[in-house]
Amino acid sequence: MRTFSAYVEWDPETKLYVGTVPGIPGAHTQAASLDELRSNLKVVLEMCMEEFKGSVSDLPQFVGLQQIEVAV
Repeated sequence: MRTFSAYVEWDPETKLYVGTVPGIPGAHTQAASLDELRSNLKVVLEMCMEEFKGSVSDLPQFVGLQQIEVAV
């Protein structure tokens, strides 16, 4: 069992939540609600792990987020 961290954004154009798990190729999805997004991400991660050929300990580990302020 392993816990993954997902990066979640709201896309105002599509009016959908978009979730990505950094460092896991193919681990991204979208949904109309956060509950649906969580469920979709779980399914996607399970599929990605079935295809993963390396050691689970070699997968990237989430460290954190940083906010960077720039003039726009």
